[in-house]
Parts: sequence; C-alpha cells; structure tokens
Amino acid sequence: MLKEFKEFAVKGNMIDMAVGIIIGAAFSAIVSSLVDDIIMPPIGVILGGFDFSNLFVVLKGEGGPFASVAAAKEAGAVTWNVGLFINAVIKFLIVAFALFIVVKGINRLKRAEEAKPAEPAAPPKQEVLLEEIRDLLKK
Repeated sequence: MLKEFKEFAVKGNMIDMAVGIIIGAAFSAIVSSLVDDIIMPPIGVILGGFDFSNLFVVLKGEGGPFASVAAAKEAGAVTWNVGLFINAVIKFLIVAFALFIVVKGINRLKRAEEAKPAEPAAPPKQEVLLEEIRDLLKK
C-alpha cells in the first residue's frame, strides 16, 4: 500500500496539481490585493469616499454606530458584512475570468493540434516488396 501511495504521489499529474495549488494560492493573494488596494478605492472615491470593506449592518449589539467592522466585532456586535461579501464576489469573478482565459488558450492549442493533418500510414511490407519487384522488372 505504501508503494502504491508513493507511485501515486510522484506521478506527473500529482506534481502538476501541487504546483497549480501553490500558484493558485499566490494568485489569490495578488487578486485580493488587486481588489482591495487597486479596484475598490477608486470605486469608493467615485461613490463619494465610500469604503466597501466597512459596509455592514449590525444585527445584534449595542454601543453603535461603529466606524468599522473591526470596531463592531471588538464591541461584541453581530454584523452582516455586505461590503466584504461584495469584495469576495469581485475577487471570485477576477479569478474565474483568469481561469476562463487559461482554459480557452489550452482548448485553442488542443484544437490546433487536432487540426494538424496526420501523416499517412506507411504501406504494408507486402506492398513495398511488390513495388520493388515491379521496379526491378521495369529495368
């Protein structure tokens, strides 16, 4: 059983998958930064200085109004974090679009590979021998 697991773990597909997961995690950090630091601030400025990450509704708790989600949580309030959800949806859409582009490129390469004309099969040995005999008889 250990031998089978070792064979499975070192297969090319397993290594490729592990590399993909690691790159995906790094890509996730880049997308988070892109959404939180690049995309959402200009949208907030356009909307009059609104910060989506602090868009929340207090469901239960006293001592409000709270300036941020962190302040509400620190006070023990139960919050409905709509802005964080909006950020998560935007992150998801960016990752989904990036994966769509990758899969589309891979599919294009596969179609191009399939479209290449196959080389004709070599004639059987009998035909080759008969052609040689024919050519010798012509001489």
